[in-house]
This record gives sequence, structure tokens and C-alpha cells, in this order.
Amino acid sequence: MSVVRALSHPDDYVLSNHRNHGHFMTYSGDFVGLVAEIMGRKGGVCGGYGGSQHIAYRNFHSNGVQAGMTGIGVGLAAANKGRGSPGVVAVIIGDGTLGEGMLYESMNLASTWKVPVLFVVEHNGIAQTTYTRDTIGGDIVLRGRAFGLSTWRVSDRDESFIDEVERIVGEVRSSGLPGMLVIDTGRLGPHSKGDDLRDPAEMEGLVAGDPLMALAARLSASEVDDVKERCKEFIVQIEQQALAFPPAVFDEAPEHVFRPVRGVDGPRDTERLPNVRAALNDALRQLLATDPEVILVGEDLHDPYGGAFKVTAGLSEQFKGRVISTPISEAGITGAGIGLAMAGKKPIVEIMFADFLTLCMDQIYNHAVKFPGMFEDTSVPLIIRTPCGGRRGYGPTHSQSLENLFVSVPGLTVLYGSHRHDLGHLLVNASQRWDNPTLFLEHKLLYGEKQDAGDYVEVEPDGGDIGAVLFPTLRNGSDDPDVTLLSYGGMLPVTEKAARILSDEEELSVEIVAPALLAPLPRETLLRLLMDRPRILVVEEAHHHFGFSAEILALLAENGYAGRVARLGAAPVPIASARSLESSQLPDENAVVAAVMDLI
Repeated sequence: MSVVRALSHPDDYVLSNHRNHGHFMTYSGDFVGLVAEIMGRKGGVCGGYGGSQHIAYRNFHSNGVQAGMTGIGVGLAAANKGRGSPGVVAVIIGDGTLGEGMLYESMNLASTWKVPVLFVVEHNGIAQTTYTRDTIGGDIVLRGRAFGLSTWRVSDRDESFIDEVERIVGEVRSSGLPGMLVIDTGRLGPHSKGDDLRDPAEMEGLVAGDPLMALAARLSASEVDDVKERCKEFIVQIEQQALAFPPAVFDEAPEHVFRPVRGVDGPRDTERLPNVRAALNDALRQLLATDPEVILVGEDLHDPYGGAFKVTAGLSEQFKGRVISTPISEAGITGAGIGLAMAGKKPIVEIMFADFLTLCMDQIYNHAVKFPGMFEDTSVPLIIRTPCGGRRGYGPTHSQSLENLFVSVPGLTVLYGSHRHDLGHLLVNASQRWDNPTLFLEHKLLYGEKQDAGDYVEVEPDGGDIGAVLFPTLRNGSDDPDVTLLSYGGMLPVTEKAARILSDEEELSVEIVAPALLAPLPRETLLRLLMDRPRILVVEEAHHHFGFSAEILALLAENGYAGRVARLGAAPVPIASARSLESSQLPDENAVVAAVMDLI
């Protein structure tokens, strides 16, 4: 509360946690709104959606995931710094959070970026029921110093405590550099309901040293009684006002959290570009040149390297300060990207290999998609680009297709275009016309492919399919096919080879359908196209159990599809490194042909 009290600039942020009530009341003064929110009443500060732990109010945000907001704080501070604002971001954590790796990724990132974020550790010596001395090795303050942070340790028992904290916040503001403040305090009650197992003598000592108890000792008994009575009256008044609101109900229960398409379509000119890599590079260049809020963040993006697959080559020198190479810190930079997006930037985060997205999952699942879904005034226009897929002999942790994990995340857009799509235009649309967290998958083998629509045409999108107008589904081949092959991303070249074999050698009429938008699924568009087809094979490189193909087949079944269906994907085993082994694991054109013949 002392730190929140010291924040005075409109661009200051407070990122809190499940202990947020004191922080929020100090920040907002909205006692009724907080109590009504905890009660689940309509007049709650978030209309009952956030409850006790999840609050959003102006520049105040809290979340129940330990250390989950720390990277976001770095992103918010970076946005302030980039705009020349003196705003400070206070990230408030408990000492139990010192066991979380995300905290250290964030501290390191704050130090290397030199941004004004203050990590505040409320150190009461115990997490839930476990003492900090039993779980935290080494000196807490030295952890901050190890990252080059200015560090301070104060006690809320000291008479100069409030003034000292205000001075520390002012120092972070004037220096524009990160810091770590450890506040020694005492917890006078349980963490949650009845889980306090501490010895009564210890509790008596904590109460005796508490600042409020020390203040009470200086007052007369009548003054103390008067204060207590006025507090009781105030609490009763707040309770009555909160209870006067009806229980929180939805006017209409939301079915999705996606923000609508905005803006108008821009020009397309990709004929001069030799391949997919160049198309993506050109799109990034266009975005940086035309939108000052676009910023690229990721590992080894700088010249002359230009990223692991050279998609950002030539950009860091042309757009200095807006193409930022980061530490190896996937969760941290994803969190920072969320913070940048919340502050109005349009970050594009590159994760070097899609396999490492699992390190980002908490930031995506518990933060990026939650904030816009819960809080109407918060948007997260974040794009995460990443190369995926196998067939290069990279082995079990550098060859995976993870879309089957991410299509199930509510509120996350998953794009996986092919060389037949205008991939640069998809990327521009995702940045400029789509204010939703987006995963942009790029198959490694497509980078060198010529981007060419060939005989493919865009399927007319259904107006009810969110995002389908921006991220089209393509088709080619017979209008009256014997078999429809539905495929996407890096599997499309394989599917095309299979289609030629089926046509030339088996004399079958074949249709290929290639969506770019995997989630939210363009359901009505696909249904209108597929329902009268006699046979459908869904082809994917991912482990297809519980994945995209399963959703397609469920969609067809739920709508009374009468034809025959099958799916083809990789077996649920690690992908081998030796190409002779890998080639037997990932579906090729012969496997596709065999699967089709089983349908005929």
C-alpha cells in the first residue's frame, strides 16, 4: 500500500496479485466496488467477473498466477520509456513468488532493457503454510543485485517507512531504471480461511510489532475505541451498499471473446517477391514503415543474423530500436509482449521454434486471452510468430507441430497459412485489422517455397465466421470431387503431390481445401463447402488425436454429414532426428494416397 500511495503519475501502473485488496483500495478508493466484486454483485468494479483475485481498473491489474504479471510489467514499462513518459510500473509480489522462474526472466529483461519497473516483494516470511526460510535459498536482496537492479530493504515497522518508500519510488522515476524493493512485514492471519498453522506465541509477537498496534499503544483507550467504532460503522455501511446491488448476471452470456474486424483491406503486391520468407520479411518491413506502434521482439532478430530463419533480415538496421533482440526467455518476452500490447503497442513476438511455445503457455492461456475476455476496456493485439514442423532432421524438440494444443485455447487466434496463401497479407491483417491475441505459425519448409496461389480460389466466407474475411480458406480442383483433401500449412505441398497421384494414377477427381484460420474455426464457411462432399480426408502433420482434424470431424458429425471421413496425422510419439526415421513418422504423399484408397 505504501508503494501504491507513492505513485502519482497518470502513466503509473500497479500490477498486483491475489493479495490485491489493500493495493486496490489505496489505488482507487472504491471500497464499495471492491466489496461488491468479492460478493459477486452487479456493482462490482468488474461486474463480478473478476472476483477477489482478478481486478482491472484504469492502470491497475491483478491476477492469481504467481509471477504471471511480472513480464507484463516489463512490457508496460518499455512502452512508457518508448514514449518518453516518466511513468513507473510497480509489480507487487509475495515472497513465495521468489520460487517462480518467470520472476527472474522478467528481472533480467527489465535490467537489459533498462526500463522503470519496481519489483516489490512483500516479505512476511511465509507463503501459504510453508516458511520462506525453508523454500528460498540465499539472500533475497542479492537476487535483485545479481540482475543489476537497484535494491532496497525496508520494514513497515520503521517510523520513516512511508517517507522512505516514497523516496525509492521517486528514485526509480528519476533514473528510469528498474529496481527491487523488499518490504519486511508480518501476516497477522491465514493465507486463505483456516490454513494458518503458526504457533500462538509467534502470532502474539507479530501482533505486538504491527504498526497499527504500535499506533494504538500511543493513543488513549477512548481514542482507540472511537477509531474501532467508526471502522465498524464504515464497514457496515460499505456492506449494505454492496448488498444493495443485485447479483451479477450476464445480459446475454458471451459465446466468444474476439474483438471485431476493423479497418479496410490494403493493397496486395507479392509478384515481385521470390518466396514465402521474402513475403513475410516484406510484410514486417511494411508494418514497421507505416505504423509507429509496431515493434518486433524476439531472440537473435538483429542484423546480420536476422532470426534463425532470416525472416527479420535487414530490419534492425533500418528500424533502429524497434527490432529488439532479447535474452533466451520465451515466457518473459511473451509477457513483455502482452504488456506492450496492453499499453497500445502492436508487438510481434518471434519464438525461435514452435516447440518452445510450451514455455509461453501460461502467459498465453492465463493472461493474453483472459484480459480481453474479462475486461472490456483491455485489448491485447499481440502476434506471436514461430516456425514449426519437421522434415529437416531437427529431432524431438525442434520438429513439432503444436497447433493441436493451441487451437483449444479460448480467445486465441491460430493462423497457419500455406505457400498458396498471401502470407504477408495475412500477417499485415493480423496486425492492423485484428485486435486479438494471435499465434502465427510458419512451416520451416515453406520459407523457400514460391508464394503462388496457382489455381486456388478463395472460398466465400460466411458472415457469421469471426475473422474468416481476413484469413481466407482456399480451394482448388473438382467441383464434384470423388474425394476432398482438407489440409493446411506445411502439409499442403505433400497433399498436392498426393492429389496428382490420385488424379493421374487412380483417375479420381480430387478437391483440395486449405484453411489459413484454424481458430476460431470458420465453421459455417467449411460446412457450406463440405456437407455435400462424399468423402473427406483431413491431413495434418501434428499428432492428430484431440486436434484440429478431430474438431473438423466433430463439426461434420454434429451437422448430420452422411459421407465417409478419415484423418491422417503423425503418431503420438517423439519425432526422431535421423531423417530415415523421421520420414517414416511424418505423413508423406504415399500415406495420403493410401488413406484415400481406404475411403474409396
